Amino acid sequence: MAHPTSIAELPEGVVNPGAPDRPELSVIVVTPDNYDTIRNLVNALRAQTARRSLELLIVVPQAESLRAEASDLECFWNWRIVELGALQTVAHAKSVGIRHASAPIVVLTEDHSLPEPQWARALIDAHRQGWAAVGPAIENGNPQSLISWADFFIGYGQWFDPSAAGEVDSLPGHNTSYKLEVLLKFGDRLEKLLGAEHNFHQELRARGYRLYLETGARTFHSNFSQIKRWVPYVCYSGRVYAAERGRSWSPFRRIVYSAGAFLIPLVRLKRLVATVRRARPDLLPNLFLPLTFALIIDAAGQWLGYTFGGGKAANQLVELEFHRITNSSVPDSRANRSATVVQQQP
Repeated sequence: MAHPTSIAELPEGVVNPGAPDRPELSVIVVTPDNYDTIRNLVNALRAQTARRSLELLIVVPQAESLRAEASDLECFWNWRIVELGALQTVAHAKSVGIRHASAPIVVLTEDHSLPEPQWARALIDAHRQGWAAVGPAIENGNPQSLISWADFFIGYGQWFDPSAAGEVDSLPGHNTSYKLEVLLKFGDRLEKLLGAEHNFHQELRARGYRLYLETGARTFHSNFSQIKRWVPYVCYSGRVYAAERGRSWSPFRRIVYSAGAFLIPLVRLKRLVATVRRARPDLLPNLFLPLTFALIIDAAGQWLGYTFGGGKAANQLVELEFHRITNSSVPDSRANRSATVVQQQP
């Protein structure tokens, strides 16, 4: 492995010899600080069978602080550094990265969600069928923790290793791929829409766009395993979701939803119990209380969002969104195994 070098010394934007005329997929990677935060993710991207068709767009507050390793980036179609300035929200960073993409398809990633080697090729092939958005199946990347399982089922349970691919109503947030031309049609609204992708997917479907779940693309998502980080994340996420959902509503409708916010745990718990019973019935007895607790916290966040708007919840999420594997109380064995395999490649 090469020693870190100043970003100014790296051959940014060099197209890999023998690569296609243009990249097939632009991968948006966001780091709040430096390359160490995204190292595991980049290793997983280097292991992709379609890596020579990938454009890597690394969005970072200050380019000079990235300290990337050139040997890690030489295998892609090309790579570019997008200097952001202050990292206000993750959605803002991703929307900036999207506007620098040159491939017809863009995929969003997280530093704690590590895709399998066929992931990129499966997404690219599925997009040839004309879908506006294609998402992967999601696996639990740190399954040793009960809190991790509760967090996983709340956020990604409906896409947990499903038995068949097909058209769906929504796709996993922060991990979905989109046609670039579709994203750019939303103009200045894109940042807000990416802040609550479930709402975004509803709007896409309302406009006639179709969404597809590609089970040939799988990623291992590491979840919170420390309650002190999990609780504020659930609350802030609920607030951002509700604020964006009710942005165009009348005051009366917002009041109605605010008054009914604490009915949300009853509705969602029933669905989650059915999902856990289908996917991992052995976990259900131990997950019931953590799921109930988290849904109450989420409902409190949604009440705040409907009543007072988003406030600074999206900004506060930035501090919790990254370094999830590092801060996890349980080591991520899949992340470590993925990194080892990549480092052995020529």
